[in-house]
Amino acid sequence: MTPELQAKIDALVKGNKIVVFMKGSKLMPQCGFSNNAVQILNALGVPYTTVDVLEDFEIRQGIKEYSNWPTIPQVYINGEFIGGSDILIELYQSGELQQLVEVALAS
Repeated sequence: MTPELQAKIDALVKGNKIVVFMKGSKLMPQCGFSNNAVQILNALGVPYTTVDVLEDFEIRQGIKEYSNWPTIPQVYINGEFIGGSDILIELYQSGELQQLVEVALAS
């Protein structure tokens, strides 16, 4: 990964309390897994930012290297990688996601 791409992804991850690297947008998710992430965050009623990896091939490849995680979507809360769709579902069902989000938004 180039230093420029590292800086670009860093800025997105650290510049937003909650950011989702996904296929498509909040309004038009382009895969079922990305849609799951959007639906969960919408259910929590929290503000979040999305990055459409289909619009930027460098970010699409770079985010996988950045997190050492091979799949999309990728959710970051307070600058920390939380996981993808399956992990988000588990955290939501257990109530842990609500706690992570509340802490992030309070800081």
